Order: sequence, then C-alpha cells, then structure tokens
Amino acid sequence: MPSTETRPAQDVLDRLGELGAATVYEANGQRGALDAGIKPLDPATTAVGRAVTVDLAPADNWYIHVALLEAGPGDVLVVDAKGYLEAGPWGDVLTCAAQERGLAGLVIDGAVRDSRDIIAAGFPVFARGLSIKGTTKAVEGRVNVPVRVGGIIIEPGDLVLGDADGLVRVSADEVPDALAAAEARAAKEARFREHIRTGASTLDLLGLPNPR
Repeated sequence: MPSTETRPAQDVLDRLGELGAATVYEANGQRGALDAGIKPLDPATTAVGRAVTVDLAPADNWYIHVALLEAGPGDVLVVDAKGYLEAGPWGDVLTCAAQERGLAGLVIDGAVRDSRDIIAAGFPVFARGLSIKGTTKAVEGRVNVPVRVGGIIIEPGDLVLGDADGLVRVSADEVPDALAAAEARAAKEARFREHIRTGASTLDLLGLPNPR
C-alpha cells in the first residue's frame, strides 16, 4: 500500500469534495477526466481519496479481495476490469467489507451487481455498468500498479474525485496546487454570479463579442 505519508489530509479531501469534480478538472488544466461512461450508482454520493489500484482479468474478482487488505481508511479502490460488462466483480458483500475498512469508494471500469443494496448502504460506487452475473476467483491480478481506467492512467497514491458530474484523477504531487487553483476558480465563479445578479451578461464577463 502507498505510504500513509502520501495520504492528503482529511480537510484537503473534504474541501476538494465540496469544490466538485468539474471545478477541480477545469482548474487543474483540464486534465485527468475519466470518460463519461463510468457513472455513479447514486448521483448524490461523492468519493474522494487516495487510489489503491487493482488490475483484474475480466470476470474474475480474486484480487479485489486481496486489494481490500491493502487499502485503508479514506482510500478509493480503483479497478481496471477491462471494461467487461458481462460479470459483476463487486457486490453487497464486498461493499460491507470495504465499509468496515473505512474505504471512501470504488471506481471500476467494469460492472457491479447488488446495486440497490450498495446504494442503500451509502457507499460511493462508480461503474461502467451493471451485471447480475458472478465471477470466478481463479486468475491472479495485480495490486498497486498503474492501471488504465476510463481512458486515464491512474497511479497508486493518485487522488481520485468523483461526483454526479464525473471522475477526475489528480497526481499525488499536484494535489496542493490543484486545490489552490480550484479555490481560485470557485471564487471567480462566485464573483460572476454576483455580477450577473446586478445586470452583467455572461458575454461581458467572459470578454466575448455579441455578434447580434
């Protein structure tokens, strides 16, 4: 597991979650957005934390069980299941196990099942799809290696933030700068809203010409 020294402080994680994935993505150079096909089971949930990565063979979940023992409180399990949608490597039992270990969420480029139970448990899960089919537990995978999830390379220890708008990855060493830039963008947008309420147009605020 990545060293606990690399885990961002909880107040940093909380603030990034409040700012939201879209703001962090825009402010951090429009980099790191996972593709829009990976969606939250419950749009009301937010997942933010340090990535513990898993490379799986399609339709096998042995190494998810292994990875849970490598993950700690506040971590997000990030699983490359190769986009396979005809089996669900994650369900209600693994959700219970993840919550007992204090994980902050799951991101899987693949399918899950038991979706109603996962939503009822309040555990943030972002998946490419749903499948009622089970998996084998026979093929070795890899834990805490670089993985490609949603078209983005995610390294162990990177920060992952997901909400109703989508998912973004921020390199571990960029987190302080990403937070500062996101704070500045949020403040700028707050000023925009104030000016709009006093009669300014969005064209004015953005310095764009009106062709009409």
